[in-house]
Amino acid sequence: MNSSVRTRFPPSPTGSLHVGSLHTALFAWLFARHSGGALVLRIEDTDMTRLVPGSVEAIYSGLRWLGIDWDEGPDIGGPYGPYVQSQRLDLYQQAARRLVDEGHAYYCYCSQERLEAMRAEQEHRHLPPGYDRRCRNLTPEERNREAAKGIVPVVRFKTPLEGVTAFHDVIWGDIKFDNRLLDDLVLLKSDGYPTYHLANVVDDHGMNISHVIRGEEWHSSTPRHIQLYAAFGWEPPVFAHLPLLIGADRAKLSKRHGSVAVKEYQDAGYLPEAMMNFLALLGWSLDDKTEIFSREDLIRNFSLERVSKTPATFNVEKLKWLNGLYIRKLAAEDFASRALPFLERDLTPEVKRPLDFHYVRRVTPLIQERAKLLGEMAGLTHYFFVDRLE
Repeated sequence: MNSSVRTRFPPSPTGSLHVGSLHTALFAWLFARHSGGALVLRIEDTDMTRLVPGSVEAIYSGLRWLGIDWDEGPDIGGPYGPYVQSQRLDLYQQAARRLVDEGHAYYCYCSQERLEAMRAEQEHRHLPPGYDRRCRNLTPEERNREAAKGIVPVVRFKTPLEGVTAFHDVIWGDIKFDNRLLDDLVLLKSDGYPTYHLANVVDDHGMNISHVIRGEEWHSSTPRHIQLYAAFGWEPPVFAHLPLLIGADRAKLSKRHGSVAVKEYQDAGYLPEAMMNFLALLGWSLDDKTEIFSREDLIRNFSLERVSKTPATFNVEKLKWLNGLYIRKLAAEDFASRALPFLERDLTPEVKRPLDFHYVRRVTPLIQERAKLLGEMAGLTHYFFVDRLE
């Protein structure tokens, strides 16, 4: 057990909690619990244009439904708060100024119109996209002239122009990126809000995060983060990038493959323990034969070293089969308790509410062997609750 292990789940409140995000949260939670460490919940809400009211509550609800708890977060506090990025703006602004003062970043005065024209020209000439570093080496006099125009600059990072940036990934091994292929990314926007890259590094360091566990799509951002850690003089955390979740067509999991919102699986009547078992096996395995794991089994056996690089297929039919298996394992009293709210919701209006639990308790064992979803309960049992049968 290693109490110095600290990992985090940092969702953005931009809509419903996605099953891909829940998968990442589960792996971070399993690693923290297996290691005897801590899981930090951090809300990354600095992209103000994409915020959706009610999303934070949906995140809490989805995590709690699956049985994921956290040790620090906006709702329970902790020694490294605040745990909401929009409440930490001073920290990011101070960090950006420090990088400028120490020569690792610079103020960029380029207008949106100029940047769009630059991108159009790059596209026309079939050049790789990226900022052309026009403002990187402005003299103090040139900066003063730009500032006198009333332009509020962004802060860009001075990406090394030569060499490579290397890091070790627990899952993927040693990785190198050619610095020439990276442009000077924006760290602080003109409205004073940070980009993901700056806020992520400042917060992970400030919250003493030891392990960053996130999706494979962030792989290409990691060299930028490594460079930022070096510029600040900070020790980077350990990185582990989880495999992509894909649909049956091998494309990245999206709405065209069906439900991707956790709430939809809740409403359909999937059991959280079945979903936890299913998600854990997307990219991780104990051996080549064991498929059924309790929460305690997963915590005891989980390790990042057994996470695969291969994209994991989100097979809804397998999830439904697994859910039926878990339903059949429920004690009769427990099954009736779980079925009751779905019956209350789905039975036709002619059925009087509230339902009598003792009657429900007598009915549900009769269809327990057939049920795969709690959302099917009304359809399987309606004739027990109506006076006239069609």
